[in-house]
Amino acid sequence: MSADPARVAAARQMLAHLGVTLADLQAEPGPGLPTLAEYLPQVIAAAGPGAHRTYGTYWRRMAAAWGDRPLDAVAASDIEAMQREIAATARSRRNSRNGRHAGEHVIAAARAIYNRAIADRLIDATASPAHRVLKPRRLPSTRRALTPDELEEINLAARTSGNDLILDSLVLRLHTETACRRGGALGLRLTDLDTSRGLVRLTEKGATLRWQPITLDLATHLNEHARARGAVLPTDRLLRYRNGRPITSRRYDHLWKRIGAQLPWVAAQAISTHWLRHTTLTWVERHYGYGIARAYAGHTDSTGPATTTYIKADLQAVATALAAMTGQPHPLAITPNRCRLQDRTAERSEPEP
Repeated sequence: MSADPARVAAARQMLAHLGVTLADLQAEPGPGLPTLAEYLPQVIAAAGPGAHRTYGTYWRRMAAAWGDRPLDAVAASDIEAMQREIAATARSRRNSRNGRHAGEHVIAAARAIYNRAIADRLIDATASPAHRVLKPRRLPSTRRALTPDELEEINLAARTSGNDLILDSLVLRLHTETACRRGGALGLRLTDLDTSRGLVRLTEKGATLRWQPITLDLATHLNEHARARGAVLPTDRLLRYRNGRPITSRRYDHLWKRIGAQLPWVAAQAISTHWLRHTTLTWVERHYGYGIARAYAGHTDSTGPATTTYIKADLQAVATALAAMTGQPHPLAITPNRCRLQDRTAERSEPEP
């Protein structure tokens, strides 16, 4: 029985539209998609250390549950079921919200796998099961700026307890002056400290890098602290234990646990180092405006109102805010005489009588 010529013509037209030839149809089928366990090492190799630290636990759970399945055999319902399971069994922490963050991380970890598969052209963007699962709405942050009295209580508790009062005092002061993140402080090296100009070079998330003003007093104490504890090479870390080893994030955990034991309100509100960032940036914004607060925070992203293009603050403006906040002069701060640049320029341009 011969085929209908009209149907053959329609089929040929459809194949041409899809870019498929008869030779393609007659060729041997190519290999199928890799299983999740086979593909995951590529995802891990391409991920940065931050992603691996955040998603590693969830990737291992996914490999154990779905490792033998091809990438296109994982369903959205599988990811959603794991999200609910992990959220329900998440360990309770000081800042936990009934496993909500853990559930978000499950979806983000799955999306990281399928984003890589899409980039590698293994699957189409519309075929990703991870992107068909909605992330739970993020709740408003409970963090806020500390009051001056609260900040004083925290510093007093740190200075009167623990086994290394100098280290803890430097850590709290560094974060209060710079509003840096924990990773920025942990990464500081001797070469990142400029004691003569009162600057530290911070490398934070997203590999952003900036010079941040600090008081000359803090710069001197950081230098003395590092060298007294064995820092010699330019790449040696600044913040160090008494035995000379660089501190890790565990020092922060122990510090806030100890402060919380002395100040119950600190433990109850799950106050952490990031609250110091809120405190400093709120003060700067209230006294010096959004543009300078944005520069003080090290925000360089282009999202937000178009006005942010025109209100970028420079290092001198940040140093001026620091000097006002700490009550200590800074070599880069703008003095009243330097503020009158436009007026002085106008005076010079006036014709003589």
